[in-house]
Amino acid sequence: MRPKITALAITLNEEAYVKRYVESLAFADEILFIDSFSTDATVSTAKELGVKVIQREFDDFTNQKNFAIKQAQNDWIIFFDLDEIITTELEEEIIKTVSNPIEHAAYKVKRNFIFQGKDIKYGGWQSDKVIRLFNKKNCSYIGDLVPKSIVVSTGSVGQLKKIVNHHSYKSFDNYNQKLNRLSQLEAKSLYTKNQKPNFYHLFIRPLFHFHWQFFYRLGILDGKEGFILAYIHSFAVFKRYLQLWMMYRKLE
Repeated sequence: MRPKITALAITLNEEAYVKRYVESLAFADEILFIDSFSTDATVSTAKELGVKVIQREFDDFTNQKNFAIKQAQNDWIIFFDLDEIITTELEEEIIKTVSNPIEHAAYKVKRNFIFQGKDIKYGGWQSDKVIRLFNKKNCSYIGDLVPKSIVVSTGSVGQLKKIVNHHSYKSFDNYNQKLNRLSQLEAKSLYTKNQKPNFYHLFIRPLFHFHWQFFYRLGILDGKEGFILAYIHSFAVFKRYLQLWMMYRKLE
């Protein structure tokens, strides 16, 4: 018998993705959502599909994800986002990986980013790999308010061959709201480190980020979608330091 697997996710108003996500994880022995008090049908839909839901006030991604890991009944964890589609091929590889003698404590998965219905091949997305399968005995999230990565205390990190399709884009406003929320958390993290923004952070760094993503990482080859992504991500960098500046202004 293969080791049992727990599928984890943190949720907030994800009703559009719940059914597809749960159905794609039918092979998991346990599916658990840590929900930040969604106001849509996320929780009711999940419960109808047999998902265990624990509601916890959101403070930051690192704490939320580590809390989720502690609630899992099984050692092997798959931790995908609800906007990531787990294909049958990826499911088979995950089952095969945990069923055989384990070589690694964690496994990365390459993500295929889909934006406005288009597969994004450049702009840095071509090297987008994240840990999505791991053993909770050896792994935990690190970072301040925003998780930077999973740290593996014992063992090595491998990589699965199959990819996961990442449908992060619902609408322009929704995607912009996600980036704005992340910018706020990053600003709070910098504030706790007593970092003060200056001219470089507010103007030069966003401009550099745009050129890095659009030209150096070849986002230009993705056409208008590549330009839009480079623009909104560079603007998110600006908002991060603008929000940080406003935090210090409140103290004056």
